[in-house]
Amino acid sequence: MASFLRTPLFSVDLSISSRIDDSLRMSASSSLRVRRPGTADLKVSGSVKENLDHYQNLAEGQAPKFMVIACADSRVCPSNILGFQAGEAFTVRNVANLVPPFQHGASEVNAGLEFAVNSLQVANILVVGHSRCGGIRALMSMKRDDDTRSFIRDWVSIGKTARLSTEAAAGNLSFEKQCKHCEKESVNTSLLNLLTYPWIEERVNEGTLSLHGGYYDFTDCSFEKWTLVYRQCLEGGSKYSIKNRSFWS
Repeated sequence: MASFLRTPLFSVDLSISSRIDDSLRMSASSSLRVRRPGTADLKVSGSVKENLDHYQNLAEGQAPKFMVIACADSRVCPSNILGFQAGEAFTVRNVANLVPPFQHGASEVNAGLEFAVNSLQVANILVVGHSRCGGIRALMSMKRDDDTRSFIRDWVSIGKTARLSTEAAAGNLSFEKQCKHCEKESVNTSLLNLLTYPWIEERVNEGTLSLHGGYYDFTDCSFEKWTLVYRQCLEGGSKYSIKNRSFWS
């Protein structure tokens, strides 16, 4: 798996420009190794020097089309999975790739959202969930009568709506299958939480911002993507629907 991840797993268009040229990807032969006593090897990508003009242009400013919210899990690097190069995606990573609602208060996630949407004016927000997520497992394992406090418990509780939906839809399944269901359901919960931010809802209604969900299963190197449609009066009375569901493997 590690050698496979040296190049992007997928070239996901999401209705924007084509993704990166594979020639710009980092390879083992183009990496500089930095060894320090008692530490793991650090790698500095040789592509930085090879593409100096690109990085010098980035020094003048960034104009990414995407904001990506992904998990902090070391097995799930959105740049490797989707082939983003420097300057293409403004990225925030946290435990279980959660987006708190607007009412939750300040956090690194909504600070990143405010900057990406209002200052960088990204055209797309992509929330990426993944298989075997420890944060989602922690969410699904919480006991209702347990009032023990921890940073992880308090954080993953943001996804409690996804847990309730999972228990209603998949409560008769094994715990492992419930976790997998919740891994995807939590992405949809985060997409809906994005709409609690007035400046995000406004841009989505204007058509200048699109909200996407993604799910990466690293056990079989597959990726699923969908787009949330939000309108005040969609057919059937709901404000939300899903379109452009795609699957790569």
